[in-house]
Amino acid sequence: MDGFLNILKPPGMSSHDVIGAVRKVLHMKRVGHAGTLDPAAAGVLPIAVGQAARLIEYLELADKMYRAELTFGFATDSGDDTGEIINEVKDFAMPAREAIGEVLRSFTGRIRQVPPAHSAIKINGRRACDLLRAGRDVEIPAREVTVHAIGLLAYEPEKRRVLIDVSCSKGTYIRSLCTDIGAALGLPATMTFLVRSRVGDFSLADTLTLEELAAKGESALLEPAAYLNHLERYDLAPEREKAFRNGLGTGERRHVPETDTLRVYSAGQFLGIGRYDRKRQEIVPAKVMSR
Repeated sequence: MDGFLNILKPPGMSSHDVIGAVRKVLHMKRVGHAGTLDPAAAGVLPIAVGQAARLIEYLELADKMYRAELTFGFATDSGDDTGEIINEVKDFAMPAREAIGEVLRSFTGRIRQVPPAHSAIKINGRRACDLLRAGRDVEIPAREVTVHAIGLLAYEPEKRRVLIDVSCSKGTYIRSLCTDIGAALGLPATMTFLVRSRVGDFSLADTLTLEELAAKGESALLEPAAYLNHLERYDLAPEREKAFRNGLGTGERRHVPETDTLRVYSAGQFLGIGRYDRKRQEIVPAKVMSR
């Protein structure tokens, strides 16, 4: 039993809780997920089962889309409304729609952000949130991410909030983005709602609830190759398939890929993931899938 699942993570469950539920439904131990969602958030959570769990790291390379509610007037230590308020202003003028739109545009492209300390990001092998719970000081360095687009969907000045859609690269923290948008407007701000609407080719419209998964069982599993389209494709000559499956390089120097990670096919069949060795100028196996 191998394949991917497109699960709708409900608010109130951790991503790990969802994994536990999937294991019980499918009676499988080897289950993993791509891209942790905070317990309060909902949306697309790609799950890999069986041998497909070896491909999780490649799902995490995919771009993502989110819908977030940003509320002005207070900031928390976690960046969302589950944290403790650390800054609050009650008497302020809501920024104009045009001013907010201008600031949103300034956050598109390659930007630097500091991930929230209350997150699963690892510092010396330990999650930042676990270090905080243990009373340790946490300092996370800024990182570079890409925000492809931000759209202003709703402007509600009477409630001091806006609704935005964000298309971004892996590693982007929407909580940090909301905090930074508020700072650019001179106000504390907090993410008060989050739904992840897409991870690569996994879309919100095609998700299954855990109840629907229980009804469908094994038939809900998806073919992994169909959800790796964010990786460049390489078609291997059929006579080199056996060598590739045995861990040998392709020996082909007819193609220089744009990226170093590729999905490899031969005669239309998905063989696995290859890595382009630029020194040897050939593609070598990274993860080979069994027949």
